[in-house]
Amino acid sequence: MQSMRNFITGGAGFIGSHLTRALLERGDEVTVLDDLSTGSADNLAAFKGHPRFRYHVDTFTNVPLMGELVDQADLVYHLAAAVGVRLIVESPVRTIESNVRGTEIVLMLAVKKKKPTFIASTSEVYGKSADVPFREDGDLVLGPSSKGRWSYACSKLIDEFLALAYWKEKRHPTVVARLFNTVGPGQTGRYGMVLPTFVQQALAGKPITVFGDGTQTRCFTHVSDVVRAMVALLRDERAYGGVYNLGNAHEISIRTLAEQVKAMTGSASEIATIPYAQAYEEGFEDMPRRVPDTTRVRSLIGWKPELDLERIIQDVIDDFRKRG
Repeated sequence: MQSMRNFITGGAGFIGSHLTRALLERGDEVTVLDDLSTGSADNLAAFKGHPRFRYHVDTFTNVPLMGELVDQADLVYHLAAAVGVRLIVESPVRTIESNVRGTEIVLMLAVKKKKPTFIASTSEVYGKSADVPFREDGDLVLGPSSKGRWSYACSKLIDEFLALAYWKEKRHPTVVARLFNTVGPGQTGRYGMVLPTFVQQALAGKPITVFGDGTQTRCFTHVSDVVRAMVALLRDERAYGGVYNLGNAHEISIRTLAEQVKAMTGSASEIATIPYAQAYEEGFEDMPRRVPDTTRVRSLIGWKPELDLERIIQDVIDDFRKRG
């Protein structure tokens, strides 16, 4: 197995830190850049002092540094982005600017020496589409521009268009992956992530807060499964110029998820429903279902999730108990 030099933007984030660990365990070199706006230095504490790990606290707008780090890498993973529904609703300007500008800079620098580039996108781009399960070649249905949450989906779509344009026009090797509710150890509920929020509330004996009526469904994927796919895709030339769903097809309602977390933690917490207007903003729109079709990635690299929802929930519970 050939050792590679990897550069990760947003590497101090939840997914980025798991990707860092996986690459180091492969024997690779890893360089991380993160401004810690949503990531945490604690996520990388275990790697400090590692001979094949380097870490820069800086922003992607430092183009000279970015250019140097991209040039030194064999592979580039662009994960830096606004994350979480709460942050997106509260900071729409930051969401749009950071997502679009960051991707533009990364691709502009990576194309100079044809460094294969992974662009992390999101299931949010499917918007209000009712054509479930979602296929990568399916239509995308967004709400009106007056609704703040759609700014995130739109900004990530621009990222995708940019990546695909670089492939079509400049033959720059790019891979786009749409992630579906990636969860696991190390994730926090700070920006509205539902599973860690439920687990924290249950362990603390506080009400488990379900937004809306709880009938909306989601599919959850263990971060280790997602990272495994990310690594395989960027190293496979057949994947270049493609968009891939990375998710688990097991569907569960948010209300049922709350009940399962309550049961697995042995919590006495009540389950409380909160209207969207109170949780986020007046007129907030949510999607009733979000289910991936993963035929494309399975056919290409043989990938499928290995860890089921019970294991995912248990890993998150164990992690929070460990952290106290």
